[in-house]
Amino acid sequence: MAVPHLDLHADPIDLTAALVDVPSVSHDEAVLADAVEKALREQTDGFEVIRSGNAVLARTHRGLGSRVLLAGHLDTVPTADNVPSRRDGDLLYGCGTSDMKSGDAVFLHLAATVADPAHDLTLVFYDCEEIAAEFNGLGRIESELRDWLDADVAILGEPTGGLIEAGCQGTLRVRITTTGVRAHSARSWLGDNAVHRLAPVLDRLARYEARSVDIDGCVYREGLSAVRIAGGVAGNVVPDEAELDVNFRFAPDRTPDAALAHVREVFDGLDVAMELTDMSPGALPGLSHPSAAALVAAADGRFRAKYGWTDVSRFAALGIPAVNYGPGDPNLAHKRDEHVDVRHITEVTSVLRGYLTR
Repeated sequence: MAVPHLDLHADPIDLTAALVDVPSVSHDEAVLADAVEKALREQTDGFEVIRSGNAVLARTHRGLGSRVLLAGHLDTVPTADNVPSRRDGDLLYGCGTSDMKSGDAVFLHLAATVADPAHDLTLVFYDCEEIAAEFNGLGRIESELRDWLDADVAILGEPTGGLIEAGCQGTLRVRITTTGVRAHSARSWLGDNAVHRLAPVLDRLARYEARSVDIDGCVYREGLSAVRIAGGVAGNVVPDEAELDVNFRFAPDRTPDAALAHVREVFDGLDVAMELTDMSPGALPGLSHPSAAALVAAADGRFRAKYGWTDVSRFAALGIPAVNYGPGDPNLAHKRDEHVDVRHITEVTSVLRGYLTR
């Protein structure tokens, strides 16, 4: 199959459409990675370019005294009859338009068109961000190519509506299991219904009052939610086992261990078993770091907290200040009618061009 052509010098709006038109569902990014690699090798100057699986990395070595890392994932969630892209006025529709091929397009365009940068640049376009953390290409790069992640500040092109979203919340999931005694539902008194035993758990979730935390002017609102429930054997059987998955999104002032201790405290005293199934730390805003503060200034001081978990957490764990900044509305990510306001693409491109050259 011929490698699709990407014109990095084209308007980043058109480049976004071209990226969207190359499907790249998680684990199936190879064709798009081929196109990105080819474009970077042929249309940029001064970049060292390498390939890691379905990730493409590029960096300059100009000796400019500071380094900015621009990172974006190439993969999307499964398509939903929303490829190829289509334009309707100022809105560009298609899978990945918001999350986050518009951000990728901005980074690729800047790599090819910023002629006199004030910082050395590193570009990281990675795979499998939209699925389980064990597959995340950024984790593989951290393990195998650690020096490629060194930078004074990292900018992830996640959709933020053109505002800087600082830090991110941590996330953990626990599975709560109840057990009972199986019986025929016609003689239910001979059994002990495990599904019914989840009622006190659900009651505590319904009454839970989440806190909001202000950190460096960023307000993080926590949330404790049931996200999956399972139980039942047959239509005439009292079930003897049931399970509930609970997700806790916690502010970055909590460590993962402290967050888990809090969840255990919420359900303390209930006759249930609890198993931790997933956990990722949050990231503090880090806006006081000079490189991050300069980006905030370039964006006219507009910033807010990042509610979701993003890979800024990985950079924070490495001691690298990182922010989310990209076109697109995060509320539209993964939707069938996912779209981006093309004016955000133009604005983010302009802000980052000023930041990278001043």
